[in-house]
Amino acid sequence: MKHLTSLYDLNPADLFAVLARAADLKALFKKGDRPPLLQGRVLAQLFEKPSLRTRNSFEAAMIHLGGSGIFLTTAEAGLNGRESLQDIAKVLSSFSDVITMRTFSHQLIEDFASYASCPVINGLSDERHPCQALTDLLTIQECIGALSNVHLVFVGDGNNVAMSLAIASAMAGMKMTLAAPRGFEFSSAFLHELSRRYPQHQVQQVHSAIEAVATADVVYTDVWASMGQEEDAVRRMKAFTDFQVNEELMKAAPKQARFMHDLPAKRGLEVTDGVMDGAQSIVFQQAENRMHLARGLFAWILGK
Repeated sequence: MKHLTSLYDLNPADLFAVLARAADLKALFKKGDRPPLLQGRVLAQLFEKPSLRTRNSFEAAMIHLGGSGIFLTTAEAGLNGRESLQDIAKVLSSFSDVITMRTFSHQLIEDFASYASCPVINGLSDERHPCQALTDLLTIQECIGALSNVHLVFVGDGNNVAMSLAIASAMAGMKMTLAAPRGFEFSSAFLHELSRRYPQHQVQQVHSAIEAVATADVVYTDVWASMGQEEDAVRRMKAFTDFQVNEELMKAAPKQARFMHDLPAKRGLEVTDGVMDGAQSIVFQQAENRMHLARGLFAWILGK
């Protein structure tokens, strides 16, 4: 039994197997073929945070594969202190074939998985967003081709999305640059662990977005203040003023560079309407692929 709490739970062969399964199932889906590979299987979703893409992509994926889904808030599940985490994990996993979680604390997912008797998938935590990174690789593969040596430039905070992309880049043989204001780079602890696991991979960190995108194949950004960081939003907006992905920045990138955003986007802050809706944007293909990646991941993790 495998969990996916972080991309470190996979090896590169696993990563490419998930991408291949997702691509195959997407090709069938586009032809109107939805094989009921997971008929009778149950997905349980346990979320502390509200969600559009994560919840609905997971649930749609399971339904398309012939299964069904149940959704629980943390209060409904008893994570507000009504029951111990150990008891909740043991009971819920006995009812389910796979569990997805979206929490503020990454450690909560790790602890839950340690007690669960079915696969647990991280749908987002404060430290990791593995399904988003897998979706992004699937999308890059569709739009650019082979992932090896693709240069992804992340403009913004070295957050959970950026960290998962850094791990994914190392696993796939890609190049990655983080363009961030001082104080918002990757932590030394994160870089040390990434280097320990993938010593051949180096993440470049710079403090100029213009400099970073000059050789980019993909320009990627995210919100400047994530859910739970609202009290720090004003400071962050000041810090990130020069890191907006706008038409001027995209002109500094190669003409064939693609723009990506994991959504939700704050239009007019980290990205302009012109870039979001422009010819280089693959944002909505990327968003749709959340569902296709989930189908591939469920099939793979359940051995189908």
